[in-house]
Amino acid sequence: MLYLAKFAGVAILIWFYLTAKEKKQPTLQWAIIGFIGFWLTWWLVKLSVLHPLGDMFAKNPTSLFLVTQIPALAGIIVCFFIRKKLIANAAKESAPHNDQ
Repeated sequence: MLYLAKFAGVAILIWFYLTAKEKKQPTLQWAIIGFIGFWLTWWLVKLSVLHPLGDMFAKNPTSLFLVTQIPALAGIIVCFFIRKKLIANAAKESAPHNDQ
């Protein structure tokens, strides 16, 4: 049931690592930030959204499978914004400063 979450967790590690490498930023730090961001979001959505919805769809296995993927999708969406913020911060750091 957690195949999407496991795959997404590994993919986000790689995605953040490669982005950091491309932007000449600390690769391990970015990978850990992405990993923690994904799994923290996954866990919070699982506890707050999935349990009530899971009870509603318990009789239909297909719907239950689709609903159990919601935390992974939420984690991916949050990581997209985390990555965007890290890239913006990296651009600010590398921009030349106008000290006059």
